[in-house]
Amino acid sequence: MAERSAPLRLGSIAPNFQADTTKGPIDLHEYIGDNWVVFFSHPEDYTPVCTTELGEMARLEPEFTKRGVKLLGLSANTLGSHEGWIQDIKEVTGSQVNFPIVADKARTVAYLYDMIDQQDTTNVDEKGIAFTIRSVFVIDPKKTIRTILSYPASTGRNSAEILRIVDSLQTGDKNKITTPVNWVPGDDVIVHPGVKGEEATRLFPNLRAVKPYLRFTSLPKDA
Repeated sequence: MAERSAPLRLGSIAPNFQADTTKGPIDLHEYIGDNWVVFFSHPEDYTPVCTTELGEMARLEPEFTKRGVKLLGLSANTLGSHEGWIQDIKEVTGSQVNFPIVADKARTVAYLYDMIDQQDTTNVDEKGIAFTIRSVFVIDPKKTIRTILSYPASTGRNSAEILRIVDSLQTGDKNKITTPVNWVPGDDVIVHPGVKGEEATRLFPNLRAVKPYLRFTSLPKDA
């Protein structure tokens, strides 16, 4: 059994890789460029949960694009399999997948990103389907991993939550704030603990202190 890759953590630089995709060869860091990327993976083509997920991400792609976010999928199958599956996804969900899907039949990229829920890439069920990969990585323009999500094979992702995470991260980077539980754009935010005294009142004239460590504020709509 090959040695597992070192675990990735928030703040890690996303490991670069080159791979074939449904949109041609890709170099991850070149693909990121000056954008954000949501990189998400699937255990297998032509599987029910994954089909619903790809369709929903395809439907939401314009919303990600508005935020300067590129989508990148991965599934442990060949390009030919991906291309046929994309047709199924459109038939079932009505959404056209326009973002690239990495062909990772050998699970090389899955292994690099530790998208493994057991000990190695040979663990499969009785049908030969790998128990390996349903992961999400939100990567910023500095190639830094900002969010890691892992789902079991039986549970479809909440795509709206992924979009909400992007909104939270981008709003926080821009405004020196953090976001409270169940926050959605337009809700009040929390002033970052590192912003003190006069700087806090200057930046956030609507600041409302509930506790010295818990200070809420509204933000302009364009923020």
